[in-house]
Amino acid sequence: MRSVYLIAYDVCDPKRLRKTHKLMCGAGDPLQFSVFRCELSEVEKQQLQESLWDVLNLAQDRVMLVNLGPVGARGDDCIEYWGEPLSGEPDRTAVVA
Repeated sequence: MRSVYLIAYDVCDPKRLRKTHKLMCGAGDPLQFSVFRCELSEVEKQQLQESLWDVLNLAQDRVMLVNLGPVGARGDDCIEYWGEPLSGEPDRTAVVA
């Protein structure tokens, strides 16, 4: 089962910040400069964690994950915007290969 995650990061080093942003762009949709909405299975979440841990310095950097619930349920309706977001609500469909 896929869940919707709100993932935010605070990375101190510019080089690690660029690498983190690039990884996150491949995992989800940017809502703010360092906040992403991601639809992930448990395996995809673990893979993202391993990829990020290879880049981050966990003594200086921080990542926050908030599980918003299953895709198609509350996870799709619980984000509220005040002001103009960077991107609209994603219209994504799962593709099984």
